[in-house]
Amino acid sequence: MVFNDHLQRILEAAAIPGALARSVMDEAAAGPSFILDLLTAIEGDPYLWILVDKKHALPPGYEPDDLVELTGPSYLVNRKGLLLRSPAAESLEEMAAAARAEGVTLIASSTYRSYTYQEEVYARNVRQSGQETADRESARPGHSQHQLGLVVDFGSIDDSFAVTKAGRWMVDNAGRFGWSISFPQGYEAVTGYRWESWHYRYVGRELNYFIDTYFGGIQQYALQFLHEWTQAEL
Repeated sequence: MVFNDHLQRILEAAAIPGALARSVMDEAAAGPSFILDLLTAIEGDPYLWILVDKKHALPPGYEPDDLVELTGPSYLVNRKGLLLRSPAAESLEEMAAAARAEGVTLIASSTYRSYTYQEEVYARNVRQSGQETADRESARPGHSQHQLGLVVDFGSIDDSFAVTKAGRWMVDNAGRFGWSISFPQGYEAVTGYRWESWHYRYVGRELNYFIDTYFGGIQQYALQFLHEWTQAEL
């Protein structure tokens, strides 16, 4: 009973909607799998599941210490100097090799952005599109998943990516390599950003399994839940 009450409070604090919250409660009541999968998902590197959104910023001055330059060979880069954290880069190569074996070429177009670079990106978007539009499409500095060094924007970085061979392949296969779409279609009210079919965050296979199995594949819900779970005390 104590655990159920605790779980209910976490779900409410994480703003998990009713039907999904009830599903999680049912899964937790069915046996130990939920809690075991949860503990596995948050084991290890906390930056795989840290909540970075409009309300939650990265620690001041955060910069990954294991960034590597992307060089392929199984994928293409649209310019030199693109960086990812080492685990994400290794997974990208593995994923891209699997895609290439099926006749699909992945193109990495945008990856790690420093706080300073995100300042420039956000300011440019505000100048070009206005504050309201910029906030639907661009994160304020310190609030961008790109600063984690775990995100790749693929291909054209526009809506056309969704209907390309690469875009369709990613929908079907990215999860098995630990990549999760951050801003899915129809969830702008939840994520704060319009649909970005090209924006994938590396979360690792275990966390991606947790996202897909218990939170309907919606990364934002799962990360909000994990944020509240790790902040609370039973």
